[in-house]
Amino acid sequence: MSGALPNLRRFAARPVTAAVAALAWMSAGSDHAGAISIELKDVAPDRIERQRAATDGRLPLAKTPDLARFEQRLAEAGLKSGSPMLMRIFKETSELEIWIEKGDQYVLFATYPICHWSGTLGPKLKEGDKQTPEGFYTITNRQIRHLGRWPRAINLGFPNAFDRAHNRDGSYILMHGGCSSVGCFAMTNPVIGEVYGLVKAAIRDGQRHIPIHVLPFRMTDEALAAHASSPWHGFWTSLKAGSDSFERTRRPPRVSVCEGTYRVEDAPPKAEVRAEPAVSKERGKSRSDMMLGAIRTGCPAPVVATAERKDKDGADSAGSRSGTQPVSQR
Repeated sequence: MSGALPNLRRFAARPVTAAVAALAWMSAGSDHAGAISIELKDVAPDRIERQRAATDGRLPLAKTPDLARFEQRLAEAGLKSGSPMLMRIFKETSELEIWIEKGDQYVLFATYPICHWSGTLGPKLKEGDKQTPEGFYTITNRQIRHLGRWPRAINLGFPNAFDRAHNRDGSYILMHGGCSSVGCFAMTNPVIGEVYGLVKAAIRDGQRHIPIHVLPFRMTDEALAAHASSPWHGFWTSLKAGSDSFERTRRPPRVSVCEGTYRVEDAPPKAEVRAEPAVSKERGKSRSDMMLGAIRTGCPAPVVATAERKDKDGADSAGSRSGTQPVSQR
């Protein structure tokens, strides 16, 4: 894929009122004007107001969970810190979801407003394009650390194998505190404190790869159809395969990168994972447990089915697990 950003259309119905209000506020000589980065893109115009609220100290933002009741919220949901987790970001609505394992499935623990992200819908292509990425990423222990002025920052792992296959580049794409960002997701300091704590606890208790799915919008058929004319429609179709798998199973899908395409497969039921022999003596975890959420690379070897390789129900045992969906990049 070319490294040039396609001509993203600017819709006529821009958030003029919000933009004019923000510009008027800045020109009025506010001491905080320099901290505001105005977004005049075609989605999430409320980013302007959230930045303004954060700069004025009007926190927490609307729809933020009660962070002071963190332990109570976990207990009420029947969850515990340190359990395996998955995160999803929806750029269009500026939301971060955290899902935590409970029994055989993951359940939604919290939805947080994202205070600020830069750019518009579509993936990040190159260093300096001020875009936030989209795709399937994974967080490991070395991606949670003190970075620059952020004592709690989470590196999303951009570029991943898919990005590299398409010659996309960039570095230090973070989820961090505050409410200003160029290419990152700014969550405010109190929210990143809760998110970072959950990520650190999950890794401490044995989750080696925490999946984070960065999506342009909620991947419904209707939403995808509404963006049918976008140059990224084919790419977004590949992301929908992963979103659909998680919605179907409530378990992190198996995602691999094969010849520059995402290949998505439903995660096996937890009962199957439990039946596997442990490869980690320290934690008693199977290989599937240890690799849960990882982004794999390489293509599965082709298998030729023969009459002798039929299972007892007559199904072809050489076929893929139900839910496998090879998807291509447009």
